Amino acid sequence: MQLEILTPEKKLYSGEVYGVQLPGVSGLFEILDKHAPLVSALGSGNVKVLKDKSATENYTIKSGFVEVANNKVTVLVEGASAV
Repeated sequence: MQLEILTPEKKLYSGEVYGVQLPGVSGLFEILDKHAPLVSALGSGNVKVLKDKSATENYTIKSGFVEVANNKVTVLVEGASAV
């Protein structure tokens, strides 16, 4: 699936991934390939990008939103940085 992590200043990440773990306002959740359409609010915390079953990247984000549609995940956040 395609993942994009966007801040007002820049595109922090864009690429094909196996899945992504996100900090929802009520706790962590994970989105995997072919997930149903979804829009959710995000809290501050860590985003774990699952590039494949063994490689990951981590980012720290401020609050924002995630949208899942047509096997594309778009994460819109107020601020983020690579860990």
